[in-house]
Amino acid sequence: MLLWINGPFGGGKTQVAHELRRRLPGSVVCDPEEVGFGLHRMTPKQLRGDFQDLPAWRQGVFEVLDRTLARHPGTVIVPMTVTEPSYFAETVGRLRERGHDVRHFALLAERAEVLRRLRERGFGHAAELIGGKGAALRRESFAVSRLDHCLERLSGEGFGEHVRTDHLGVAEVADRLAASAGLTLAPDTDGPLRARLRRAVVGVRHIRFV
Repeated sequence: MLLWINGPFGGGKTQVAHELRRRLPGSVVCDPEEVGFGLHRMTPKQLRGDFQDLPAWRQGVFEVLDRTLARHPGTVIVPMTVTEPSYFAETVGRLRERGHDVRHFALLAERAEVLRRLRERGFGHAAELIGGKGAALRRESFAVSRLDHCLERLSGEGFGEHVRTDHLGVAEVADRLAASAGLTLAPDTDGPLRARLRRAVVGVRHIRFV
């Protein structure tokens, strides 16, 4: 089974994906951003744009996930924002056409809540140190500039199943996704402090500088 976790940038996809991996034996997280970063590194800076616009990205993501699903015995977890219907069809749609059991979830929250989460992300603290107060949420940032577009697109029927996360913690969202997919997670034994530290580590590990 593949769990594709969609949602706006800053919506909690990566945190939920790693919470699921932690509590679901045999599961693995496959991040399609890595394909995009590789393509960017091969491309001169002046030619770079949104790597999802490259057919090579969509094809590469499909091929890697198709191979992983065919050979890996456990659940495959994919945290990735995709809002363009045709790109969604070329990735999620093609995997389903190949006969894979793909469960898609769009994590949604109010705009103010997503902005609050963006402020708390690890890269936000790093950006403040580099660029001064407010740098993490400057208008030019990709995440903020795409927020309204993401929320509008992902609210459509074509991007169901929708999961509202405004008043849910990471572990609760993971529980909800697992229940919908018919998966049984190991109990969450983290206390508040350990959970916060664990999520801070995940955040720092996924700071992007490319």
